[in-house]
Amino acid sequence: MEHRFRSRSALIVGLGSLLAIMAVAGLSALRVLQDVRGKDDMIRRQFLSRNHVLNDIRSEVYLSGTLVRDYLLEPESNRAETYRTGLEDIRRQMYEALDSYGGAVDQDELQQYTALRNELYRYWETLTPVFAWSSAERSQRGYPFLRDEVFPRRSNMLAMADRIAMINEQQLTAGNDQVAALLAGFQSRLVVTLIAALGLGLGLAAFSARRIAKLEARDNARFEEVANARAQLKDLSAKLVHAQETERRGLSRELHDEVGQSLSAVLVELRNLSAGLGVRPVEDLRAHAEETKALVESTVRVVRNMALLLRPSMLDDLGLAPALRWQAREVSKRTGMDVTVTTEIASDDFPDEYKTCIYRVVQEALHNCARHAHASKVRVRLQQSGDHFALSIQDDGIGFNPEQTKGLGLLGIQERVTGLGGRCRVHSTPGRGTVLAVELPSPAQNTVAEQVRA
Repeated sequence: MEHRFRSRSALIVGLGSLLAIMAVAGLSALRVLQDVRGKDDMIRRQFLSRNHVLNDIRSEVYLSGTLVRDYLLEPESNRAETYRTGLEDIRRQMYEALDSYGGAVDQDELQQYTALRNELYRYWETLTPVFAWSSAERSQRGYPFLRDEVFPRRSNMLAMADRIAMINEQQLTAGNDQVAALLAGFQSRLVVTLIAALGLGLGLAAFSARRIAKLEARDNARFEEVANARAQLKDLSAKLVHAQETERRGLSRELHDEVGQSLSAVLVELRNLSAGLGVRPVEDLRAHAEETKALVESTVRVVRNMALLLRPSMLDDLGLAPALRWQAREVSKRTGMDVTVTTEIASDDFPDEYKTCIYRVVQEALHNCARHAHASKVRVRLQQSGDHFALSIQDDGIGFNPEQTKGLGLLGIQERVTGLGGRCRVHSTPGRGTVLAVELPSPAQNTVAEQVRA
């Protein structure tokens, strides 16, 4: 579970990081594109606005020169006044255009703008005395004034306006260079982001491929385990059927040979006893009765032993520890093995399936010690701690190889122990005895584990 949690956490973090990088790259791209478009629009608007003002100034300079010429050459006072009024309007418009242009002027063109403004002021200051001339003065002094004063100053203002327009174009080019630099920086960041996303994606792909390969290997191993388990289960089923038939055959033989013959002898003795009533002496009848009683007692012992082998009543009446000690005594009497039982359990207050499992494990282990291991000494020890039971059965028999030899008895023991959530281990070496170690979880712990699995 911890390994699975770490894998899932790594995948979630990796995918989240990849999505975060993509989201940051997308937001950065949108922000840069928005900045580029805003910068480009601002540069274009500034250029168009300034260029429009400069064109207006040029047009008004040309127009002012024409009106001054017409004013100076016009002999009629009314028409000359009309030209003068037009010149005043043009001067006002030129000043407004210069003020509008000066509100957005840059440091690079400030000097040219100041020179143009001063030249424009001097230009209109030069024209101011002309408006007080009479018709004769305009006719006499007009042409030299146009030639020496108006036309040169107009040419200077137009040249300044052209220089400002050139600076404006240079600023447009610089703005385009800034936009290009901004796009180049965005391209570099985008390349870095793509490389990071590609590296993270490749890392996630490699991690996922590795995890998939591990899962495939684990699935194949589990498939093989399931296949082996099915084969073992099939073999175990066949062995269980054979063991069941063998056990039934043995019970049938015991019932027929021991119980059946004893009961038949009892019937014969009872028949003889009934036929001798009133005929034979009382001593003979008493002897027959004693023989019949002995036969009945022997039969009762046989039936009791068979019942105890199937399910010892003392396991339910007296508890697990007395039942194990009784079993050890019976095996010692029957086989001659020295069987010692040590129990360290607080009480018998635990479920019957635990008692039955421990009893059957000890019973099967003692049977194997007598039949297969040819042991002379067996030590059985049962311990109970707060969270588990520990059972160990050690003999001094001939031993075996647990990896190569595994009989029906050991399979049955493992099935019983596994059914209660426990573990069973066999430690044995040929010629050096065998140790069977069983660990069972406490009933409360096993109940919690079943609830968690459910």
